[in-house]
Amino acid sequence: MKILGIGNAIVDVICKVDENFITQHNLTKSTMKLFFDENEFKNLIKNLKIEKTVSGGSVANSIVGISQLGDKVGFIGKISDDNFGSKYEEGLKKENVNYFYSKKKEELPTGTCLILVTPDSERTMCTFLGTAGKINENDVSSNVIKNSEIIFLEGYLWDEGEPKKAFNKAINSANKVAMSLSDLFCVDRHKAHFLELVKNKLDITFANEQEITSLIEAKSFNEVINFSKKLNKLVIVTRGEKGAVAIKGQEIIESQIQKNLKIVDLTGAGDLFAAGFLHGYVNKLPIKDCLEKGTEMSSRVIQQIGARL
Repeated sequence: MKILGIGNAIVDVICKVDENFITQHNLTKSTMKLFFDENEFKNLIKNLKIEKTVSGGSVANSIVGISQLGDKVGFIGKISDDNFGSKYEEGLKKENVNYFYSKKKEELPTGTCLILVTPDSERTMCTFLGTAGKINENDVSSNVIKNSEIIFLEGYLWDEGEPKKAFNKAINSANKVAMSLSDLFCVDRHKAHFLELVKNKLDITFANEQEITSLIEAKSFNEVINFSKKLNKLVIVTRGEKGAVAIKGQEIIESQIQKNLKIVDLTGAGDLFAAGFLHGYVNKLPIKDCLEKGTEMSSRVIQQIGARL
């Protein structure tokens, strides 16, 4: 198998809202907020008009994108044997993703991410992890990991306790490890742990400029470049309108964005960028071509509603 994704198995519920909704509910635009109270989460969602419901999760979105490009892929993520869990499993199988998890009735329901899209196409996420946040090392198969060229992890999955054990088991069993820092919320919450991972455990790090700048508390992007050079590992940074850059050792490779796009929804832009890049990487394309494939996939997904093509 080319790539195995391990992440939060979450059903995405996409809704359009105005700016006032974000303000009224004390949400920080363009970031992710975790909800720990199921009833509070249900109250937030109950009066909204749902545009689309799809199986999601950051790494799962990437894995589906890589499958659509023709690579053999798999995914591990925890769901419950409920309605959303069945929808989730069906969504992966439909996309030819090998799903290495056998669902059973769990104490908590399948995880849900409410994606609020404002008129400027920015997305603000409200997540109730449900059983996805209870993944443990028994859910993660060492054999499946060892039979994969690369595993791809998400920062959203990292948490103290059982998820951390699952995360570490995956890293220690892997041939090569790629990870997305996922979100500024995750970086700020787990800064010391993420820094340790980036420095000592990961072969490939995906981040946007805001995330990597916060991680190393940089004052300028030059500091990010210098930090990444010293790592001598592959660091991929997406920079919005400034395009994307890959840094490994002294090598710095840049890619420009595609212009004149009709942007509808930025959900999944980073996920599909990672999909395109990793597809190129496992097929041994030059790094410049990997960046451009990432940009192409990202450009396609932001011209539609939802995080999957």
